[in-house]
Amino acid sequence: MDNGKLIVSLKDGERGDPSRSLTEPRWVRWTLIAAALLFMALFVLVPLIQVFASALDKGISYYYDSIRDPDALSAIRLTLLAAFVSVLFNTVFGVASAWAIAKFRFPGKNLLLTLIDLPFTVSPVVSGLVYVLLFGLQGLLGHWLRDHDLQVIFAVPGIVLATLFVTFPFVSRELIPLMQEQGSEEEEAAMVLGAGGWQTFWKVTLPNIQWGLLYGIILCNTRAMGEFGAVSVVSGHIRGLTNTLPLHVEILYNDYNFTAAFAVASLLTFLALLTLAAKTLVGLKYGEERRILPAALERERA
Repeated sequence: MDNGKLIVSLKDGERGDPSRSLTEPRWVRWTLIAAALLFMALFVLVPLIQVFASALDKGISYYYDSIRDPDALSAIRLTLLAAFVSVLFNTVFGVASAWAIAKFRFPGKNLLLTLIDLPFTVSPVVSGLVYVLLFGLQGLLGHWLRDHDLQVIFAVPGIVLATLFVTFPFVSRELIPLMQEQGSEEEEAAMVLGAGGWQTFWKVTLPNIQWGLLYGIILCNTRAMGEFGAVSVVSGHIRGLTNTLPLHVEILYNDYNFTAAFAVASLLTFLALLTLAAKTLVGLKYGEERRILPAALERERA
């Protein structure tokens, strides 16, 4: 077969019956499905069941006592506080940075993108250590903080800062490609019709990114509640003061209080499952919006 016939044959094959090129033998499909289900059962389902079974090992009353322990309640409050501040700040910054990067051209744009991705490349433990070197007693700003009776490391501000750093990219990185895909035609049309900057944002930009924004917020909140490495470095592990839920689980486990550790861990697991359910629902809607968007833009441009 010469090259011309080979090209024709390949093109004919592309236009042929898709089922012939995409459908594998039945035994191959069932083997892959069984392998995937077995993997999920061994590495996801069984550990989840084990967490809740171990949490209830000494009965439901002991389970409730472990969760209502003052140190556990303090860890819950601190975890929610750090997550709330991180989500709030990263939502504002994420929308602003994504809007600037996707809609405008300015010097330092690539540098801003690099800085946004920095927490993805730096180990959380290293980022926590950086905060210690900056705000610790012997750090760069340590003496100034001590002179002004301010404490960052081994206190709530340090935990919030560490959580902020590791959750920094999630909202931005979810919105940047979405805004770039949408373009700026609608904003420009709103400006031409006399809308101001804030009015354009609230009436045009925000409705177009609402599902992507919610998706990024959920991811940010999930990472904030489960962060361990960076928070462990800056917290000092002070019971009832600077322990988040992951740190409290570690302390209970190291004290050989396994049932209480699994009880608190089950609370984190339950929050993670709720977040996963919300993420799945929003992801379905978000994916639908992203599939509809290109066709809608094409119709508008036509």
